[in-house]
Amino acid sequence: MRWYVALGFLAPALGLYILFVLYPTLRGMSYSFTDFSGVGEAQYVGLTNYQRILTDTQAVAAIRNTLVYAIIVVIAQNILGLALAVWMGNMPRVRNFARVALFTPSMLSAVVVAFIWSYLYSPLGGVLNAVLDVFGLGILKRVWLGDSSVALLAIAVVSIWMFTGQTAAIYLTNYLGISQEIRESATLEGANAWQRFFYVEFPLLAPATTICVTLTLISSLRVFDLPFLLTKGGPGNATEVLGLAIFQAAFTNQQFGYGAALAVVLTLFVIMVAVLQSSVLRKRESNL
Repeated sequence: MRWYVALGFLAPALGLYILFVLYPTLRGMSYSFTDFSGVGEAQYVGLTNYQRILTDTQAVAAIRNTLVYAIIVVIAQNILGLALAVWMGNMPRVRNFARVALFTPSMLSAVVVAFIWSYLYSPLGGVLNAVLDVFGLGILKRVWLGDSSVALLAIAVVSIWMFTGQTAAIYLTNYLGISQEIRESATLEGANAWQRFFYVEFPLLAPATTICVTLTLISSLRVFDLPFLLTKGGPGNATEVLGLAIFQAAFTNQQFGYGAALAVVLTLFVIMVAVLQSSVLRKRESNL
């Protein structure tokens, strides 16, 4: 096939990509060097917007909160997803039902999930505080989304609940693909269930680990919907994340140029972190 024939087949998709992805990205990057407010003329201001990020307490808080949120979600979601995958892998009778039940939360819209968890977290008749009272743990009661010390963690819990099923499904696919002969060989060598998992099964789950950690990390660094719907960044800046800071700068404060600079920082940060962790995990795969 001649090159121009192949290019003809690619042209529609390539044109849409350039129009709706590449052009807006480059245009946004160019706005990050201006004082554009969303309307009118944009004046070039050089690196002023990027310098402002370093001294903006809201932006610094957003970067810190995004990192903390990502660490919590990536670790907890992958550990829980892996544990559930192993459990389902060894329970064939309930596997299909459990897989559907665990996957269901991820099919709900963020608005519905936020409504459900707002009720659960409510300090006035909320289910979580009521359950703590029932078990005599009233000392642990909180205004979960209004307490700056736990609000970010509370939002992370919602995300973990929502997407752990997806992570478990990916791990389960890899887990079921491990040869039964390998497990039997480890058992014959005297390995118990824990030793077989840590020294035989877990290393063979490296491909699923790479996929799950990468997807979870990228999505948690780009989070916007749950903080926006549950707290709008409050109380104070306790749940302010970069996605929310970009939205507020561009569309609430009409500082489109500054919002574009924050978006560029977020994009570069996601690419850098994703490439770094993916290269580390890929090396683990190559050692199999």
